[in-house]
Amino acid sequence: MVSKEPLLPTHAAKAKNKHTKFSLIYGADEYLDELAKKYEQYDELVAMLEGAPDAGHIDAQDPAKKAAKKGSIKAGGITAQDVDDGGRSKKTQRAIPTPNIPEPMPTELAFMFTKISPEQKMYMWNIYTLIFLLEALDIVLYWALLKFGPAWGISFGVSTAIYGFLMICLCVQNVYILHDVIHGATFPPYDWQTYITHPFADFISLPWMDIIMEHNRHHNSTFDLLNHGEFGWDPASWLYTLQEWTWEWYGWITVPLVPFWHFAGASDTGGLFAMLWWSKFPDAGPGGKCDKSFYKKWLPVRVKHVMFTLSLWACVWLLGSLGMGLPLSEGWRFVMWVSIFTRAGFSSAWVFITNFNHSHLWNEFLAGDPDRTWPRLHSFMATILGGRHRWNEMLFHDVHHMCPGRIGAMSQRGRFHGWEKVHDACVEILSRGLWLSDDAETKMEKHQKKRSMLVKSRKSIRA
Repeated sequence: MVSKEPLLPTHAAKAKNKHTKFSLIYGADEYLDELAKKYEQYDELVAMLEGAPDAGHIDAQDPAKKAAKKGSIKAGGITAQDVDDGGRSKKTQRAIPTPNIPEPMPTELAFMFTKISPEQKMYMWNIYTLIFLLEALDIVLYWALLKFGPAWGISFGVSTAIYGFLMICLCVQNVYILHDVIHGATFPPYDWQTYITHPFADFISLPWMDIIMEHNRHHNSTFDLLNHGEFGWDPASWLYTLQEWTWEWYGWITVPLVPFWHFAGASDTGGLFAMLWWSKFPDAGPGGKCDKSFYKKWLPVRVKHVMFTLSLWACVWLLGSLGMGLPLSEGWRFVMWVSIFTRAGFSSAWVFITNFNHSHLWNEFLAGDPDRTWPRLHSFMATILGGRHRWNEMLFHDVHHMCPGRIGAMSQRGRFHGWEKVHDACVEILSRGLWLSDDAETKMEKHQKKRSMLVKSRKSIRA
């Protein structure tokens, strides 16, 4: 569904508890009330959001801003940026740059800097729920094809190919809606929806709130796409390590290993990544002991999520054993094939969002205006990822990093405004420069300047 209207607040007052077309039960006003309570509960997230690149430009009426004013939010440890006494990066000695948000705001760019409405947030969570249901149904379809297919001449290979193709497509969209929701609709309308965000990604993974925390940590530490962990530890850093040697002779050995690293569970929704994040957050309390919030808040959340995920995979095991008329011990075979394709789908999407977007090679390629020189490549890749609005995430990830809270994800914007309007707005934002800084231009900023000049020149010739 694509709305033709900009993402502006609805002017008409809505009655309390009014149901909307976006949700059969929840109303927008009820949802806003719940958001405020959630931000007060997760004060660590509020502290993290206060350190975001565009934190100073978030509307004062935003629930997170209200929670920050209402409570005594103390940033420290993993929720704070790691800079020296002069406020400069210990890694690059660059001062924290300020997002170059247009003032006054041009009419054609206003939709990019306006927070999405409660109705649109609920809409995205409805889509999220639909994707989970389709993934579950695809697994049931696979079971049915294996159990009844042979009678109709459908082989194991054909059954697996049908299931695998559908599951990879669904899991790619799962990652995109996950990223869209992180930056636009952090908390779902219903608590149970936090369990269905990515349970098929791995056997053990981070719960939704941990995903939110670690991804915001990523944004707070990496402003410039090519300077990873510039303002503190970036939990995604180990995903970039294998690609950092692209220009070295051994890059031909390390770079091809990136997809396998994701497949093993090193991406945000994987088991290895969960172990990494849990070893870092929350910060230790006095004397190195576990912080009180660990036992009261984070441990229960993690236990519930892991138990739900394992229960879901147990159902898959039962389906592939007793459901096939086989001994219980034989269920691992079905689980293995189901997992191979869910991992392949999640890994494929994360390779693009994480590694391609943050690679030197890709950003140099974009600087040459490849949409002009490689139009078929753009069309092909956009089709694979689910449309040009998804592909915008690959083209303008730097714009996303400038304002992760206020602009959000490019894919998310495209859901409601169409890919072309978002594309043109991003080009204009790039041409103005993403950051206000007195430091020397970074390599990434030079790429952005070159690219925006080429694209705008091409568009002016066409006009």
